[in-house]
Amino acid sequence: MDTDDLSNETYEAVILTAERFNHDLTLSFGCLASECKNDNDYLLKAERLIKRWQKDKYFDELMDDIFFGNPPNREDFENALSDILLNINKVRKIPVKERTFEF
Repeated sequence: MDTDDLSNETYEAVILTAERFNHDLTLSFGCLASECKNDNDYLLKAERLIKRWQKDKYFDELMDDIFFGNPPNREDFENALSDILLNINKVRKIPVKERTFEF
């Protein structure tokens, strides 16, 4: 799927939240959509990606890769990831049939 196939709620929760933090972070979440079958699958994979990043023992090197050698403040990045996780949980509470899609 493509990011255009995400519900407006999911797009706002993940893609736009990442974009407000840093465009490079948006690229990671945008590319993730190509591996997903539907909106809920995207939310699940985005959550897993964030949790994998948070547990990575080479977090600083990971940040360097995500942000193409120009990483932001670590605490700010961790806060952005936490915000996205909170947003994911909020979207999950909305039944798929009640989410808005722009087809």
